[in-house]
Amino acid sequence: MEPKVFVTRLLPEEAMNQIYSFCEAAVWDGELPPPREVLLENLRDIEGLLCLLTDTIDAAVFDSAPRLRVVSNCAVGYDNVDVLEATRRGIIVGNTPGVLTETTADFTFALMMAAARRITEGEKAVRAGKWKTWGPMLFLGQDVHNSTLGIVGLGRIGEAVARRAKGFGMKLLYYSRTKHGELEKELGLQFVEFKELLTSSDFITLHTNLTSETKHMIGREEFSKMKNTCVLVNTSRGPIVDQIALYEALRDRGIAFAALDVTEPEPLPADHPLLTLDNLIVTPHIASASVATRTKMALMAAENLIAGLKGEILPYPVNPEVLRKR
Repeated sequence: MEPKVFVTRLLPEEAMNQIYSFCEAAVWDGELPPPREVLLENLRDIEGLLCLLTDTIDAAVFDSAPRLRVVSNCAVGYDNVDVLEATRRGIIVGNTPGVLTETTADFTFALMMAAARRITEGEKAVRAGKWKTWGPMLFLGQDVHNSTLGIVGLGRIGEAVARRAKGFGMKLLYYSRTKHGELEKELGLQFVEFKELLTSSDFITLHTNLTSETKHMIGREEFSKMKNTCVLVNTSRGPIVDQIALYEALRDRGIAFAALDVTEPEPLPADHPLLTLDNLIVTPHIASASVATRTKMALMAAENLIAGLKGEILPYPVNPEVLRKR
């Protein structure tokens, strides 16, 4: 008998075919995440769950799924899953690391360029019929080349952004929990304390995990230390930035511009004060949204799901100790 699984969102066809070939799969095909009550109702007989960051997988989920053996999260991050509780119950958890590094770094740099050169403002002006003529003061932006980039969090994505920035002749500062001596030599990176990064950078890009320590690590005090010409880019997690403080900094021109692919909450309500500002770009969490990357992520998630159902070590495990205990 094929194992029963629940998939919380329709995935690219290649991944779905892989799941269907091994499992009896129920799939939520709505555009929005399945409502909490629907999620819980669909878990009673399942052995595997393939979910997204938008799904909260906690003790209540595990209580509703007594046969659950594997949770495959189709994302690099897994703060939506209570991994400790899953481990306690002997449930293996998987994620999809590494696959979106280059794609997300591309998008980060795209946001940085768009913000610096005021591309969205200019494009909106053209569509609104406000483009009357060429003018020497029209939409003056900031140069990216030869400027100073501050990278907060030098993981895979932070490193990939640094490699792109090096091609623009940018001076590269970084602040991270650990120093990266070899990368410093290779890319000309300079480790600095957080305060110095804030005061010295023309551009600041965030690539740190969301933890109790990093939540709202960019707030009023931090904005007060930034240059008033600074551009802030966030493609990591929305809660890392205090959005009330961000609104005030942008409104009062404490910083020049911000570009966000992640917000708190997601989606950002249409009447949110941030969306009244011209010096802000907000995109709907699409930094990894290339066809190749999203397909690869889905395939990795399917591989994790099937391996877990077979009782094998997942290709990309979060808590591999579960199977060792078994």
